[in-house]
Amino acid sequence: MSSVLESPSLDSQNADAKHAPARPLVIALAGNPNAGKTTLFNSLTGLRQKVANYPGVTVERKEGSWTIASDLRSARLIDLPGLYSLDAASMDERIARDVLTGNIPNLPAPDAIVAVVDATNLERNLYLVTQLLEYGRPLVIALTMVDLALKRGLEIDANELAESLCVPVIPVTAQQRVGLDDLSKAVLRVIGRKAEGARWRLSDCTECELMALMSGGGDSIDRQTALRTLYADELPQDDGLREAIESARERLAHINVNWWQEPLIARYDWIEQISSRAVKKHAAPRLSTTERIDRILTHKFFGPLILIAVMLLVFQTIFSWANLPMDLVDKGFGRLGEAVGSLLAPGLFRDLLVDGIIAGVGGVLVFLPQILLLFFFIAILEDTGYMARAAFLMDRLMRGVGLHGKAFMPLLSSFACAIPGIMATRTIENPKDRLATIMIAPFMSCSARLPVYTLMIAAFFSGRKFFGFLSVGALMIMAMYLLGIMVAIGVAWVLKRTILKAPTPPLVLELPPYRVPNFLTISQMMISRAWLFLKRAGTVIMAISIILWALATFPRPPQANVVNNDAAVAQATKAGEESETDAGVKTAPGLAGQSGEQLSQSYAGRAGHLIEPVIRPLGFDWKMGVALISSFAARETLVSTLSVIYNVGKDRDSSSDSLVNAVREAKREDGSPAWTPLVALSMMVFFVLAMQCMSTVAVVRRETNSWRWPLFMIAYMTVLAYIASFITYQGGRLLGFN
Repeated sequence: MSSVLESPSLDSQNADAKHAPARPLVIALAGNPNAGKTTLFNSLTGLRQKVANYPGVTVERKEGSWTIASDLRSARLIDLPGLYSLDAASMDERIARDVLTGNIPNLPAPDAIVAVVDATNLERNLYLVTQLLEYGRPLVIALTMVDLALKRGLEIDANELAESLCVPVIPVTAQQRVGLDDLSKAVLRVIGRKAEGARWRLSDCTECELMALMSGGGDSIDRQTALRTLYADELPQDDGLREAIESARERLAHINVNWWQEPLIARYDWIEQISSRAVKKHAAPRLSTTERIDRILTHKFFGPLILIAVMLLVFQTIFSWANLPMDLVDKGFGRLGEAVGSLLAPGLFRDLLVDGIIAGVGGVLVFLPQILLLFFFIAILEDTGYMARAAFLMDRLMRGVGLHGKAFMPLLSSFACAIPGIMATRTIENPKDRLATIMIAPFMSCSARLPVYTLMIAAFFSGRKFFGFLSVGALMIMAMYLLGIMVAIGVAWVLKRTILKAPTPPLVLELPPYRVPNFLTISQMMISRAWLFLKRAGTVIMAISIILWALATFPRPPQANVVNNDAAVAQATKAGEESETDAGVKTAPGLAGQSGEQLSQSYAGRAGHLIEPVIRPLGFDWKMGVALISSFAARETLVSTLSVIYNVGKDRDSSSDSLVNAVREAKREDGSPAWTPLVALSMMVFFVLAMQCMSTVAVVRRETNSWRWPLFMIAYMTVLAYIASFITYQGGRLLGFN
């Protein structure tokens, strides 16, 4: 394998750098899905990257800093969405086209484009390259997967490919950082030099029409612009050009009724000619490693069993590995609360910091290790290529209920967060299939539910094992995930046979070759997700914790003044009016339980009492009702809410700073335990099925362009959650559980 570039001299590099504008260079990274674009992006940018959304849309925007040359400012590397073409049929394709043409606010048109091409699928990947050439931007091809191509008996002549395309072709192996320096030099060499464009040609009649458009009245246009305008979905606004386009289309349709397919056919004919010259085929093994592995992992019988085993292994590992860091975080926040409390005088400000902010935010951050482990395993499964096999295995089940096979990836994304999962449904062409997928995506147990599951399991099911080694907690979490999946399938079956009835098209899915996971990519994903979680904890959850603390603290009853009156407390103590609790902690009589009464009469307590008759059949008391109300803003705030409630409302004889212990020790007004294993299970079932995320509702509103569907989602999911939780609790009581 040889590179098309020779090492340029220092003078030539400096000369090339002069083409660069005064601002940082803007480089766009484009390529097909599974072509190695993400790995290359991470290798070029390292940790200097950020994720946001493009203005006005929900498409994710990844941008990083690339040190392209030591004497230049770091370039802005824009990672375009993975796509197969620029025909602008989807939101991702429109965004990519707008980036290339400079129509994104505050983002200049790219100074160069790096097209990532998979050497194992050269012809398919080159279709996007032919379109990129038409934009005239400086273009460099990064040829990936060359080692896998060789194993398949395919040798790519990079020099021949570069000569045919008239652009530099650089073989790269991003994981080993092979070819990255050559790629940087190639990009600098093409800056300021317009690409020659694709050399493929259409029929004589069509070429004549293009020539007429290029030389017509008014401003002249180049061939690429004329071609895009002639085959664009929308007609130009200029009256004269629009009339010329309409006339040209009529003449072409008269000659060939399928005239609009001509560019597609011409592109692939040209690509086949290039590939035949650049690709040398050698004898390859009858079965590749990927094919041998797939014989087992995609087997009709063994495949699903292996998928279930993989899921169980992931949850078991998450539970066992996360215990130590979770305990450290829990103890750290407990000591932080004690330290802050000892430094401040008693009063509302100390209560706000200790019982509101530290208790609320700490109660959620303690679950960060488990969330990071979940994303760690998801990233490994994606990077190895197993996720696509999981989609293949699930296609038969999904088609049985009327869902498109493409729905699997959005639903899989929803296990991390429903928001990107819902946005990923844009790849589903049929509107009814897309709507059905959106309606069931929130049933996938997202990472925000994980703290709730973990709290319930840690309080009542920790330490229990099946067969002496299999954690009950891991089995219960897996059961919650499977419950969400099964209910989602059932709801999809109903929707696709009623209000969203439509035939399901077949699944066309690319199975990438198995690869060794890139731990740089995995670590960067974990860091970005951890930062998003911390930012959420530092903003939304902290704000909700403060609001809930205030609602649980006010209005303060008149006798509360006695609690904060040091003189009154000192006088009561001096008079010997003390009582000793079972734990040996002394309190003034009349003060024990007073904070609980205060919580009951607070605004939060009143709201909880208001809904208590409705949620009592589920096993929930009014304090849990307050937590349920807050969780509709964000699911994980149930944990921070319970932290605030049990800290604000705890008796003075309570010495436990752990939320797990607080849940275990919580009492109802009659003295009975507020929480039992059955109540915890009922709460988990409710959280699996309820719609408790306003951000998800907002995204559904945006994606469907209507309030009808998000309101329908809230209504039917809440009803399902209530019914399932009712059956769980009342059924458990009938069977003698508690």
